[in-house]
Amino acid sequence: MADNQSPHGAPMRTAPPVSEPKAAPVSKETSGKPGTSGGARTVDTGSKRPEASEHKKRDRDRPWLMRTYAGHSTAEASNALYRRNLAKGQTGLSVAFDLPTQTGYDPDHVLALGEVGRVGVPVAHLGDMRRLFEDIPLERMNTSMTINSTAMWLLALLQVVAEEQGADITALQGTTQNDIVKEYLSRGTHVFPPGPSLRLTTDMITYAVNHIPRWNPINICSYHLQEAGATPVQEIAYAMSTAIAVLDAVFDSGQVPRERRGDVVGRMSFFVNAGVRFVEEMCKMRAFGRIWDTVTRERYGVQDPKHRRFRYGVQVNSLGLTEAQPENNVQRIVLEMLAVTLSKDARARAVQLPAWNEALGLPRPWDQQWSLRIQQVLAHESDLLEYDDIFAGSHVIEAKVTELVDQATAEMAHIAELGGVMAAVESGYLKTQLVASHAERRARIESGAESIVGVNVYESTEPNPLTADLDRAIMTVDPDDEARVVAALHDWRLARNEQRAEKALAELRAAAAGTENLMPATLECARAGVTTGEWSWALRDVFGEFRAPTGVGGAPVAASADEDGELAAVRRRVEKTAAELGDGRLRLLVGKPGLDGHSNGAEQIAVRARDAGFEVVYQGIRLTPEQIVSAAVAEDVHCVGLSILSGSHAALVPDVLGRLRRAGVDDVPVVVGGIIPAADAEELRAAGVAAVFTPKDFGITGIIGRIVDEIRRANKLEV
Repeated sequence: MADNQSPHGAPMRTAPPVSEPKAAPVSKETSGKPGTSGGARTVDTGSKRPEASEHKKRDRDRPWLMRTYAGHSTAEASNALYRRNLAKGQTGLSVAFDLPTQTGYDPDHVLALGEVGRVGVPVAHLGDMRRLFEDIPLERMNTSMTINSTAMWLLALLQVVAEEQGADITALQGTTQNDIVKEYLSRGTHVFPPGPSLRLTTDMITYAVNHIPRWNPINICSYHLQEAGATPVQEIAYAMSTAIAVLDAVFDSGQVPRERRGDVVGRMSFFVNAGVRFVEEMCKMRAFGRIWDTVTRERYGVQDPKHRRFRYGVQVNSLGLTEAQPENNVQRIVLEMLAVTLSKDARARAVQLPAWNEALGLPRPWDQQWSLRIQQVLAHESDLLEYDDIFAGSHVIEAKVTELVDQATAEMAHIAELGGVMAAVESGYLKTQLVASHAERRARIESGAESIVGVNVYESTEPNPLTADLDRAIMTVDPDDEARVVAALHDWRLARNEQRAEKALAELRAAAAGTENLMPATLECARAGVTTGEWSWALRDVFGEFRAPTGVGGAPVAASADEDGELAAVRRRVEKTAAELGDGRLRLLVGKPGLDGHSNGAEQIAVRARDAGFEVVYQGIRLTPEQIVSAAVAEDVHCVGLSILSGSHAALVPDVLGRLRRAGVDDVPVVVGGIIPAADAEELRAAGVAAVFTPKDFGITGIIGRIVDEIRRANKLEV
């Protein structure tokens, strides 16, 4: 349940765009394409003195696009936040949508309970999108939207709002993430099966290339793969394999003539993670660019180097942000930013940084400002942008890049042998590999082989004035906002032309059942006042839904099982407790209620509990409290563990507790893990939760041992 990641940052903070801002166009001399020197020029001051050569003025490259990933509560509140951030020097927008919007549910759906406005802004219809961008001219803005399953829908809403503003849609700039593969593997906001999902992606890319040519219609997103445990090799290989699957589908669709392949490839963008091992991470970016150049030239015949350029944006790693000594997160963020800015030949086109307190909860505007200022100091105060690539000619860097390229290329070949990335998703291969990699990393941290300052080394600390008042160190969302959003949704439905909305939905279903591009029908739904949930359910009716493999069953044992080790001791206690209760094995249900799809922590608990001798019941993500309780009763479990990282614990956990009591199983202990502020943890324990685990509880075997203790207490056995 507990996990070293934030739903408000790492896993939920996704997809910065990589399109270029309109100001300060890049000259040929400073474009900095992969594999070449950007060629920053020097300008002679005119002085004849020999010593003056040391003080030549240099042209500065333009800074990368600076964004803050933001959105919460309501469209109105998010709009005000965006305008404040732009006034502080932010050069683009990065929109965070809440989980109901991302997964195709309206705010009044049962699964949306407690999730509305929590980790992003709710956008249920065209009216919400209008308010979100009020007084923000979209034609002059570079806008990123972190959205995947419902990417086509959100782009349609944005286009209609831009049209209402009088914009020329061919001038719109920005990015929609639109990478469904990593949703199956790490982030969990998928809706439809792989085939239909790839069709939605394909239709949207072909529409954008033909109608919104400056828009990046996809952002191949390896960021969340690293959050789910991917090594640099896996991150490169899985992202590149996804890009190949997407491009193959686009070109096989027949919607783009062969002579325009370069236009499609040139709008492909990537969203990459940068961890604290910044030398290796910088080499990873160079390896990405080298492989992308080869794939696009050799597989797709793209000759123009500008089209083959590896265009990527970054949010630096949030997996490593800690709840313990959170002030250390600032230097982690800076080091991670350096990985994607120091090397000119591998420099990110857009950067957004998490906030220092994201392992504690939702950052405040001041916290986000601090992260923006980190970027601005590097770009505007240092001399970084005055030089060619400072790593050019380094044999150490070249050797590491070559190693990554060779290993990633080999893994890409293996994925191709499995039938491509979609087949590797459906078979569970990719998910199992990520769960195993993550388990190995967690085991290294627990054993001390991998050091985390303030967590497993140098744990002593002075009192932290930043967290002296934990309840004020993070931002909170007004729970009454959800009721207001739901009421506004009902008013919207009553005020629209119902006949036009129904007709638009019927046309969408017909298009989905056929082969035509789905974007025109989606645009008509947007104009007709259709809601997010209605659009999504129309496609669910045709495409069905998909539950991705969990990867838990095939994950190897990662923790040491030495006879004198911690895991062996816990296993003996599990066996003893089961025997004392007269059961063959202890049974643990690991449940993820609500829409939080970040299952990394839950998966690691499930794997370690399995290795400790538990029979584990884990059915994956997005379950209702009713489904969780039904499974607990049917499986006669000894403990229920709930994992929630989206902030919806205050609504969902009491619901589960109440249903368990009404089902007559109130003697089964319930434990909860996630990003849970101290005050909320106290309320949960007062409501009957046996134990609460947060990111500071990094020792998974220790957590399993505490779960055994709670089972023994609940059954009046000696602890």
